[in-house]
Amino acid sequence: MTAKRPTGWGDGTWAGALGPFGVRGLAIGFGFITVLAVMLAVLFSSPDERPSTLTQWARERPIDFLETAVSELAGTTIAAEYGPPYNHDAKGERILFLRPQKWLGVAHPIVAGYDYVIAPLRAIRGQPMLQADLTEYLGAPNYQKADGIEGFEKAIRNVKVGTDGSARVPAGEYENVDNVMNGLLSLAQSGGLEADLLPNGGLSLADYTKPLLFLGDGKMFEDRAARQHLPPNQWAMMDETGSYPGLPALWPYTFWYEIEPFKASKNRDILVWLVMAVLALAFVCVPLIPGLRSIPRLIPIHRLIWREHYRSARQPPASA
Repeated sequence: MTAKRPTGWGDGTWAGALGPFGVRGLAIGFGFITVLAVMLAVLFSSPDERPSTLTQWARERPIDFLETAVSELAGTTIAAEYGPPYNHDAKGERILFLRPQKWLGVAHPIVAGYDYVIAPLRAIRGQPMLQADLTEYLGAPNYQKADGIEGFEKAIRNVKVGTDGSARVPAGEYENVDNVMNGLLSLAQSGGLEADLLPNGGLSLADYTKPLLFLGDGKMFEDRAARQHLPPNQWAMMDETGSYPGLPALWPYTFWYEIEPFKASKNRDILVWLVMAVLALAFVCVPLIPGLRSIPRLIPIHRLIWREHYRSARQPPASA
């Protein structure tokens, strides 16, 4: 049985026959939307990659791990020399009188050599030889430490990795740096270093700052990005997980990093932030800016989109 919609519902409404909309129609509509969503997810979504970990890094790429660890001990990595909010080894980015990094100070204090090498090894129990080597290294004069680090950095090129994942360093005078690095490698391969660098021994999983900075100083992230076609020389990004069609919300922001003078500037982060702040303020103030606020009146695209509304608004009201 069909029915007629009552008259007087206004212009532009359906006045034809109405039919029942039952469970069958609902099921068909739901099924169509489900199939369409699955197809779009398969075609456009990002791969659901497993997160990189220090344990994975130490097991799969022990040489890169050792290179990064000894650089952390030497204090020559990005994390070691970053400045605020991690340490005072750099002044941070600035533009004119704006120095937000310096103003906010060190919120996540990190001493790379101590936090990534010394402190995790000091926490190990039941390895007196490792503790003795560490104590001897810490008690050596600074010039001996520097000589040992330099010698180990050169020897890494000839390190042999055993089937058990251990690193076999060529014989030489390393001032116990080789024993310290092998102890750190074993700790990382066992999963202990990951827990040491997380707050509360890994019970609180909200702050990954230290592990991420350590991983970022190595080559694992860079190589992983290259496999996903996301190296620095390509303009691309990926949102984990299952994005459709990607991460367009950040396109206006990341665009500036690809052009000069932002691309080559040491203060590019604050420059991009300042540009985006000005653009956001301009967008908010559009109704107050002469000329811009007149664009809808001069180019009335909105009237084309809402033409049915404006057509009905021009018609005289029906007489009673």
